[in-house]
Amino acid sequence: MASEEASLRALESLMTEFFHNCTTNERKREIEELLNNFAQQIGAWRFCLYFLSSTRNDYVMMYSLTVFENLINKMWLGVPSQDKMEIRSCLPKLLLAHHKTLPYFIRNKLCKVIVDIGRQDWPMFYHDFFTNILQLIQSPVTTPLGLIMLKTTSEELACPREDLSVARKEELRKLLLDQVQTVLGLLTGILESIWDKHSATAATPPPSPTSGESGDLLSSLLQSPSAAKLLNQPIPILDTESEYICSLALECLAHLFSWIPLSTSITPSLLTTIFHFARFGCDTRVRKMSSVNGSSQNSVLGQERGRLGVLAMSCINELMSKNCVPMEFEEYLLRMFQQTFYLLQKITKENNAHTVKSRLEELDESYIEKFTDFLRLFVSVHLRRIESYSQFPVVEFLALLFKYTFHQPTHEGYFSCLDIWTLFLDYLTSKIKSRLADKEAVLNRYEDALVLLLTEVLNRIQFRYNQAQLEELDDETLDDDVRSRVEQGQLQQTEWQRYLRQSLEVVAKVMELLPTHAFSTLFPVLQDNLEVYLGLQQFVVTSGTGHRLNITAENDCRRLHCSLRDLSSLLQAVGRLAEYFIGDVFAARFNDALTVVERLVKVTLYGSQIKLYNIETAVPSVLKPDLIDVHAQSLAALQAYAHWLAQFYSEVHRQNPEQFISLVSTTLEAITPLISSKVQEKLLLSACHLLVSLATTVRPVFLISIPAVQKVFNRITDTSAQQLPDKAQVLVCRALSNVLLLPWPNLPESEQQWAVRSTNHASLISALTREYRQLKSNAILPQRKVQLEDNVTDEMLSFFLTLFQGLRVQMGVPFTEQIIQTFLNMFTREQLAESILHEGSTGCRVVEKFLKILQVVVQEPGQVFKPFLPSVISLCMEQVYPIIAERSSPDVKAELFELLFRVLHHNWRYFFKSSVLASVQRGVAEEQMENEAQFSAIMQAFGQSFLQPDIHLFKQNLFYLETLNTKQKLYHKKIFRTTMLFQFVNVLLQVLVHKSHDLLQEEIGIATYNMASVDFDGFYSAFLPEFLASCDGVDSNQKNVLGRNFKMDRDLPSFTQNVHRLVNDLRYYRLCNDSLPPGTVKL
Repeated sequence: MASEEASLRALESLMTEFFHNCTTNERKREIEELLNNFAQQIGAWRFCLYFLSSTRNDYVMMYSLTVFENLINKMWLGVPSQDKMEIRSCLPKLLLAHHKTLPYFIRNKLCKVIVDIGRQDWPMFYHDFFTNILQLIQSPVTTPLGLIMLKTTSEELACPREDLSVARKEELRKLLLDQVQTVLGLLTGILESIWDKHSATAATPPPSPTSGESGDLLSSLLQSPSAAKLLNQPIPILDTESEYICSLALECLAHLFSWIPLSTSITPSLLTTIFHFARFGCDTRVRKMSSVNGSSQNSVLGQERGRLGVLAMSCINELMSKNCVPMEFEEYLLRMFQQTFYLLQKITKENNAHTVKSRLEELDESYIEKFTDFLRLFVSVHLRRIESYSQFPVVEFLALLFKYTFHQPTHEGYFSCLDIWTLFLDYLTSKIKSRLADKEAVLNRYEDALVLLLTEVLNRIQFRYNQAQLEELDDETLDDDVRSRVEQGQLQQTEWQRYLRQSLEVVAKVMELLPTHAFSTLFPVLQDNLEVYLGLQQFVVTSGTGHRLNITAENDCRRLHCSLRDLSSLLQAVGRLAEYFIGDVFAARFNDALTVVERLVKVTLYGSQIKLYNIETAVPSVLKPDLIDVHAQSLAALQAYAHWLAQFYSEVHRQNPEQFISLVSTTLEAITPLISSKVQEKLLLSACHLLVSLATTVRPVFLISIPAVQKVFNRITDTSAQQLPDKAQVLVCRALSNVLLLPWPNLPESEQQWAVRSTNHASLISALTREYRQLKSNAILPQRKVQLEDNVTDEMLSFFLTLFQGLRVQMGVPFTEQIIQTFLNMFTREQLAESILHEGSTGCRVVEKFLKILQVVVQEPGQVFKPFLPSVISLCMEQVYPIIAERSSPDVKAELFELLFRVLHHNWRYFFKSSVLASVQRGVAEEQMENEAQFSAIMQAFGQSFLQPDIHLFKQNLFYLETLNTKQKLYHKKIFRTTMLFQFVNVLLQVLVHKSHDLLQEEIGIATYNMASVDFDGFYSAFLPEFLASCDGVDSNQKNVLGRNFKMDRDLPSFTQNVHRLVNDLRYYRLCNDSLPPGTVKL
């Protein structure tokens, strides 16, 4: 015993030293090695058993349990059966003796170690494993311990994380399913008895005007008065021990519900009990009591009780998230909804003491989150099922959801509720599209709710109604998480932009369902704010330095700020609705759209004429950005109506186009003053985008003759004028070019005036490139080649790439050949190596651009560029590939493999000459193969790429092979089938075994099937036995079992299941064999 005692003291001092903050990393590594070596010794567990029962040092206990965990999960097969029996008997005794005094994390770890033994040995060698747990639960002294064991068992055995054979996983699940009814009965009993015991002692509050909560809605939700009465019982006050037991029982239920199927084992009494506990979350009295009594004990109690509500809602949501509902369970589901909506009604009930918002603010934030999750699951998964029940009042539910949404205490909560409304509106839209016959009846049922929703969402985006909340939103910081294209191509959005965008999506969806209502709700609000904006003219006075806005009183400035922010939001709303005025409904909604467009044209012209963007104001830091934003948004909103203007043009161009001409001319008058380097970029870009839309989408024939457009032509081609910022310059050039290049709509070819337009376009290009062309004459080139800077080369290649993408046909063959040949000569092996070897450098980008140019070239149909194929393949395989093959960096690889894929995909006949005769006598003549060496080299490169860790490249290349198989039957070609097929299958299976690309399990399984299905006979008779024979780490008996378990199925689901079973069991056998002590003889 002295040695055990001495070892314990030594271990304690080592542990203390290890975790001491003065210990060096070097020393920590030494200690770690020492501890690992100790753990690997046979019989180390005996010492650990002694340590566990004799120490109070947490670190020592944790270490000892880790030794046991490692022994059970990795070495159990090699442990003598006598030792196993001893361990199975000692550890539970240890747990029973010390569970009350052990720190909770040590106790939980010990439970897990015992469950790990059960996972290996129950029921064969550890037959009382589960009965022991049930006994612990049933004995009042050990109920909490039993519940912890039960939850750990559910976690570790239902979905085992460690490697077990598939057969054992299936056996464990079946064993657990056999116990479900007993377990659920026990848990129901525990929760019910605690509730009943404490309900009897709960003092019934005196009746008050607000406590009669069974309103009409409640009685329609809960068909039976007794259920309503049950749910109206006062909530009992629980002692700490009962609270703890209930929380453990609910945690167990939540985990069990995550994997057991919905069935009648989940009884009505269990559901009702869970709902009783869900009421703890919406009970605000507890918090009040704790704040009145002021003791920390009570406030902790309040939080605990709130947590019971959260746990109960987690159980409900686990059941709700299951889409597959057996017939016999539907009635239970209906009952669950009824009970939850009773809770929803309780949460959103107003009375004298509380507004709904203050009530929601008092509830636990996690409870509100769970409740919102419930509502989302209800609408997304079950609404279509439940709506058909006549006794379920959907409209009343929407009224409650409405109250719940618009009283959310946080922005995130409000966003989550808007998502639920979006799901509901999508559901309604698809329902109406599929049932056109009773469309009106469906809409009438929900019309009031939708109009109410629309009005409230619009109010929520206006400072006029919601200033306090909107001012809390951040409009400065871009949020990285939300990657969505907002106005003007910004990739990210601020919190305010996200708020506005999500709100406008709801407005747009209502507009799609109720266009007339939506428009008549939105337009008057827009009008009110426009009046304020258009009325600003009377306050503009001329001062010494320019124009000034004569509004100075603080209150007036604040009101103006709010009105301008609202106008900006409403203009975005009007722009968002543009799509609902075009197409089939153009004529029906023409007058509404015309009213909008006329107002927008008037507003943009007004802003440009009185130059509100340059005006002096009393609060320049606030009002100036507001005025600029309104002006920019009015242009953007008008741009959204470009498709409507185009349709208007095609309808009226024959008869009286005066109204249309006036709209377009006035718009251009509003745009041209803004195309100046003196105008703020936000406004300038909005004007340029609108100009591009007029030139590209609307394309009226008279555009070029409007003086305003000619003014822009002169402005852009005048080299003395100050240049616009790059973005704006590009947009204006695009617009002017499109005015000349794109055909005028509604006119025959003979009236397009191409000759005049071509001359004008040539002079535009000539003016734009004047300075660039002068470079050549000015440059005195030395005799030797100038080494250009990488970033200049990068820009040049970007230019050539665009040139090839857009104008390769017009460039003509000789010029194209000359460019490609120049590049091929330029990219020598040395030059490539130098460019590529600097990771992430501009050099890499230059090579990638060049490969992209070649991708465009090899995709070109016809024979023109076919002569380049040999040199392109040779560049890829002999120059670029050897440099990047062995490098771990992903640079250049994706582009190279895409080029190789394009070479194969678009030039299949370069490798496989398919003759008419061969296709007629299918099966007789095998296709002729040409350039076989190059084809094999490309395939080998693809194979090599699957052995590398880069998961993106793996996914891309697997997709390319699968595409070539779908389109060109790659796997069926003789060369692939006879020399490569099973090499690829082998690589894919090895990848699965090594778990290196686990995220792609499904894709790899499908590709393996597609390859094997080309020659199933060969796969089963030759490949599989060979693959198993070559597997190391498993004995011949295990190989036979693996082979037998792989059934000869030929359908995709069964085959992939067999593959995953093979991989899982192979890993398991290796683990077992590694766990045997050295020198073990196996018979």
